[in-house]
Amino acid sequence: MEGATSATTSAVAAAPAGRTLSPAQIEKTRKSAQDFEAMALGEMLKPMFNTVDTSKGLFGGGVGEATWKPMMVDEMAKSIAQNGGVGIADEVLKEMLRIQETTNE
Repeated sequence: MEGATSATTSAVAAAPAGRTLSPAQIEKTRKSAQDFEAMALGEMLKPMFNTVDTSKGLFGGGVGEATWKPMMVDEMAKSIAQNGGVGIADEVLKEMLRIQETTNE
């Protein structure tokens, strides 16, 4: 969660001085930016897992593995995003705060 705190801090510092958003609104926006990064990372990870031949693996593939694999990929993406990600959430958060601040003026 350390990455999320620094993202919020840097985005808040980059926002206009005449802040019109409450801390709760900023946190909700930060969560949305992090969710967006997790979704983007998940889309990047899917092709990687689709190329793995699981038929010769320990569990041998099958319907069960095919059913659970998309959920595993999504959870891996969420974990990456929650632990600092690749920087997408930071930039999205800055832009979302900028847009919300100018809209609320």
